[in-house]
Amino acid sequence: MPRPCRCRRIGQQPRCTYFKPAGQRLKNLTEIQLTFEEIEAIRLHDIQELTEEQAAKKMQVSRSTFHRVLVSAQKKIAQALINGSAIKVDGGNYRLKK
Repeated sequence: MPRPCRCRRIGQQPRCTYFKPAGQRLKNLTEIQLTFEEIEAIRLHDIQELTEEQAAKKMQVSRSTFHRVLVSAQKKIAQALINGSAIKVDGGNYRLKK
């Protein structure tokens, strides 16, 4: 039996939770879902330019867990950009930092 997932810490929720290609009807698009912890991983690594070790400490997860979350987020974003899909930010196993 696998160990239960621990909540990941995120510093803030994104202001926008839905992105779609301009000029495309929503009903014609496929939707890719990013979790809040995936967005937080992108924010910490790519915007704040923290190392994986520093970002993992902020999210209170191991470095390997952070790496898996980051790679998952980058893959989903790349798929959405290449295939013209909408991105919906929702769900995940997280808790806001106080």
